[in-house]
Amino acid sequence: MKKLLSLLLTGALTFGLLAGCGSTSGNAETPAGGETTPAESSAPAETGSNLEGTVLKVGATPAPHAEILEAVKDLLAEQGITLEIVEFNDYIIPNTAVESGELDANYFQHITYMNQFNVSDSTHLVSAAEIHYEPLGLYAAKTKSIEELADGAQIAVPNDTTNEARALLLLQQAGLITLKEGAGITATKSDIAENPKNLEIVELEASQIPSRLEDVDLAVINGNYAIDAGLKVADALAVESADGEAAQAYVNVLAVKEGNENDPAIQALAAALQSDTAKTFMEETYQGAVVPMF
Repeated sequence: MKKLLSLLLTGALTFGLLAGCGSTSGNAETPAGGETTPAESSAPAETGSNLEGTVLKVGATPAPHAEILEAVKDLLAEQGITLEIVEFNDYIIPNTAVESGELDANYFQHITYMNQFNVSDSTHLVSAAEIHYEPLGLYAAKTKSIEELADGAQIAVPNDTTNEARALLLLQQAGLITLKEGAGITATKSDIAENPKNLEIVELEASQIPSRLEDVDLAVINGNYAIDAGLKVADALAVESADGEAAQAYVNVLAVKEGNENDPAIQALAAALQSDTAKTFMEETYQGAVVPMF
């Protein structure tokens, strides 16, 4: 009888231990689904145990993207993730490297550029998270104000499809040109309907515009390259509004190859980039040049 009782107690104890292991395993799988409750997502010990030893290789342009990634490194380290930041100074290689698998993700581009790149280069990139918006600015160069702009003056704009359209919309916002009705975010130079000052629109690679300020009268510069060049959005002659269509069309995203967006490590990176730590860093460091979108 004592032997039977002992066996029963041993079996009950074993069942209880197995049930406990099953419960832990179930919770550990939650992040892979991409949806957790606040209580679950605030359990770094459990997440860290799943992601311990993970290395994430992420491409970024130096400012502000690489700087923002650097600011959230410790949040990922707490979960066992090593963030390796690879800096680029162009808009092409970071995308092709994600497509080929050389990078796990990139953080440098807005959603409209990414979608256009997928079409033009047959890539399969998707947004894993929307992070911030960088208002495009019109900056003084040889000419110091819009009012002083002479007939036939030269204005530099980015030469990639989406950012050139953005630049033309900003010039229209500043009252310098008028675009054909409906041109919107696909506008090109051929969509300029009115150009009263006969302005010459000079198309240049976005990264090269800050170094060419002495060659043109005014320049439309992307936020990250303006930051790199030491330009402040507060000094711009005109700035895109952070409200409305532009902010949505040009929100900067964490991009990954399609199928990887729900990977637990990618989701951890997305959460870090949308954290209070990231938000505070953006607001205090860039003072309006980088606007959090979360």
